[in-house]
Amino acid sequence: MFMLAAMIVLAATQIILRNVFQSGMPELEPLLRILVLWIGMLGAVVAAREDRHISIDVFSRSLSPRNKCMVRVVLDLFVTLIAGLIAYHTARFVAFEYEAATMAFARVPSWMAQSILPFAFGVIALRYLHFTFCNIIALMNKGYDRKC
Repeated sequence: MFMLAAMIVLAATQIILRNVFQSGMPELEPLLRILVLWIGMLGAVVAAREDRHISIDVFSRSLSPRNKCMVRVVLDLFVTLIAGLIAYHTARFVAFEYEAATMAFARVPSWMAQSILPFAFGVIALRYLHFTFCNIIALMNKGYDRKC
């Protein structure tokens, strides 16, 4: 909430400075981009925690509870692998930014601003790995309608 409020206030300030005073603060643009990144990634982590990511549910109504659970295992495992792969490569990217010592805005290093990427994708991968195991256990115990 704090980041969103700060982003709204800073963006409004930038608009007023540009339109009323024909000036602006050049450091606000990159800061606002980083805040959007952080809010988006933290929102993705929360969505993963609640298993509320966007999904296309074409066949789920026609599947039996057991088959739905099996499909969930496959999909959750797929999400785990992809999110883990993205976490690994974004960690490499952040390490490269650390070595390059580039600045995002003011005196904030780029690697620090982008560190949310491997963290968020790592958390998402772990969460969906947890969902995968929960669904495998549900399949083994025939509790197909249970959620983790």
